[in-house]
Amino acid sequence: MADEQKPDGSAAAPSPGDEAASSKTNQPASPAVPAAKPAPPKPAAPAHPAPPKPPAVMVTTPWEGEVVDLLRDRFGAAITEFSTYLGQSFLIARPDAVIPIIETLKLELDFDYLVDITAVDYPKRPERFDLVYILYSFAHNQRIRVKAMIADGFSPATAVPVHLAANWLEREVFDMFGIQFAGHPDMRRILMPEEWQGYPLRKDYGILQQDDTWVRENLSIESGQ
Repeated sequence: MADEQKPDGSAAAPSPGDEAASSKTNQPASPAVPAAKPAPPKPAAPAHPAPPKPPAVMVTTPWEGEVVDLLRDRFGAAITEFSTYLGQSFLIARPDAVIPIIETLKLELDFDYLVDITAVDYPKRPERFDLVYILYSFAHNQRIRVKAMIADGFSPATAVPVHLAANWLEREVFDMFGIQFAGHPDMRRILMPEEWQGYPLRKDYGILQQDDTWVRENLSIESGQ
């Protein structure tokens, strides 16, 4: 049917149903969803891996002050270094000077608390162990370390006459590293069984190789299981 004409000759407005049909016919199609891109391939491993990074260097600064002045005047060349690392002050001394230094620190400089005694194993070094005494002064709220380098088999003098707490601390060093202290009143193991073979914190062998006989006989398991 021809479009109806208005009295003035213009075309009549389309009905609402005609507008909806026309809108659906002229509406553009929805865009297609793009396909997911494949994951990029992983880079191949380098033919020659990068060499391991060198160990960090311990950068120290000189340790100065009243404690240093007194000890330097008293012991001279027996103390080879006064240094500070990350706010922690330490000195390195000859092994035979360690006990007199500790006694001086206690009686004259108020370092009257023996916090700990420990060691570090450097198996490739002629003086295999660093022996470390950690001391604290309540009066000055200050902590210092006294270090000595000793060879395997050397027996440093006990600190028990100066600090009674050294009794158990030196036994622990003996138990873990095999360092025996001359003059100690009770030099025997304190952590490991008396019949245990070897010293756990030495770097002679890995932890899985430590006295597997004792572990098998007493725990009925294989060492490291």
